[in-house]
Amino acid sequence: MAWLHATPKPDARSRRGREEPATARLSRIDDLKRKKINPPMPPNPAPHITDWLIEMGLTEAAGMGAVPISSRELAAWQDNTSVRLAPWEARLIRELSKAYLAEGRIAESETCPPPWRAPVTQRELDIEESQLRMVLG
Repeated sequence: MAWLHATPKPDARSRRGREEPATARLSRIDDLKRKKINPPMPPNPAPHITDWLIEMGLTEAAGMGAVPISSRELAAWQDNTSVRLAPWEARLIRELSKAYLAEGRIAESETCPPPWRAPVTQRELDIEESQLRMVLG
């Protein structure tokens, strides 16, 4: 999900990175929605875990930015929802939150591939081909 939520940026050392305004950029998910492409998703063997993570908020706000979900936040969520997490589930949710933050930072590079492989659809091929035709003539 972090790869989809990231807003790709060109390398700051490139001419395009220096000249292109940052306000014109879309996140990958917004770009896919604009192109009417369903985002590719990897298989999820434990959807209840990711649902809980999303419900908790994926990350927490801190003084200098986002941080992984804390044990205190996990405990508060359990108290508020009356859901009792097994110790392995709580550890996994914290690890997923850490991984989300790490991937989000890596995924800001516009050349960062998705962390999973998904089959390319015909619609994606058609869009890429039309963009190439516009550029190359």
